[in-house]
Amino acid sequence: MVKYSFNEWRKAEDMNYIGDLRKTMGHDLIMTVGCGVLVVNDKNQVLLQKRSDNGQWCIPGGALEPIETYEEAAIRELQEEVGITVKDLKLFGIYSGKDREIHYPNKDVVYSLAVIFVTDSYDGTISDEDSEVLEHRFFSRDEIPENLFAPDARPIRDWANGEALGLVK
Repeated sequence: MVKYSFNEWRKAEDMNYIGDLRKTMGHDLIMTVGCGVLVVNDKNQVLLQKRSDNGQWCIPGGALEPIETYEEAAIRELQEEVGITVKDLKLFGIYSGKDREIHYPNKDVVYSLAVIFVTDSYDGTISDEDSEVLEHRFFSRDEIPENLFAPDARPIRDWANGEALGLVK
């Protein structure tokens, strides 16, 4: 059952659509939209995030909540997980496919379409304080780590290979 109408959603302090959906669906497959940002520094290195649930490197970001735009979700997630405010987002790519089915350690299963942005503009200090994060680190195109989170491997490698903006894969 829907907890909020669209008009009430933005006013809710406990925006947690996926958590509410899991109360009904349990661990069964649900479909989500993930929004992430390839943050590039002045040395042309990309910021990756080491996940606390599996120790793999991924693109900072997270799930779109109802009523949010893709950009709003990406900005919110980077503030929450990285501690920075990203600006001047450009669409890098939209990703779907078999590698977007994610099985989490807690047994939750999602099929997550991904909207990936890229930016070289951000404010704030990068933090590893979020419980979902072990570490943040910048990597050059030729130093991308091997242990990538499978759903994020394609966009990370596309960036490393110098792919153009606006990919649909």
